[in-house]
Amino acid sequence: MYASNGAFDLLQRWLKSIAAIHGASDKTVEAYRRDVAGFIGFLSNHFGSDLGKAKLGKIKIADMRAWMVFERRRGVGARTLSRELSAVKSFFRWLGEVEGVEVTAALATRAPKFQPQLPRPVTSDQAKVLINTAGLQTKDNWTGARDTAVITLLYGCGLRISEALNLNRAAAPFGETLRIRGKGDRDRIVPVLPIAGKAVNEYLTLCPYPLNPKYALFIGIRGKRLNARHIQKVMEQARLQLGLPATATPHAMRHSFATHLLEA
Repeated sequence: MYASNGAFDLLQRWLKSIAAIHGASDKTVEAYRRDVAGFIGFLSNHFGSDLGKAKLGKIKIADMRAWMVFERRRGVGARTLSRELSAVKSFFRWLGEVEGVEVTAALATRAPKFQPQLPRPVTSDQAKVLINTAGLQTKDNWTGARDTAVITLLYGCGLRISEALNLNRAAAPFGETLRIRGKGDRDRIVPVLPIAGKAVNEYLTLCPYPLNPKYALFIGIRGKRLNARHIQKVMEQARLQLGLPATATPHAMRHSFATHLLEA
């Protein structure tokens, strides 16, 4: 493999700039480094010579496509390749702005198309066991009841985590339907299964805090609105304890609501 020192020197300068100017995390910088370094390594062999600023400015769409074909042949999926191309384009965008490199071909390259994968729904039995186990992940009865209530809303109403946690106290007790403000500030009406209403009522009975009707329905131990990361962690712990696949996520619980509703 050719050394391509010029291109790698430019890569290092770019990585330093995104860390210093844009505040990119160490993980983000490392991901960019890995993706773009692989691209540079391919082009070095592709051209059969060192790769510097001048060569980078002469890259054609055919060269970009050759790299993409190489990646696919070594087993890289369309989604991963799209991510790699995004990193490469960011690098070239910087080259154009800071180094005056001609970057038209690189920026004009289109990402491969891929079918977005729907989350795999959990079975109704898995959902029930997950809900019960999730409530056992904290020491206090009221926090366990709270976590059970939130996850039951994902499954029993098809809510996103953010939608469940954005509910205010005034929303409960629930009727047969619930008005939810979702993405794009659009409202929708969702049916409320009895198990969801019951779980929320049990949480309210055990919650030691007086809840303001205009404030959060689900709160943490400090009295503030519950964070989504907590529910994700609870689900992860319950999933590991039950030996369920990694696909058993909060989003999968929400997707299961629609699936099981159609199957009912």
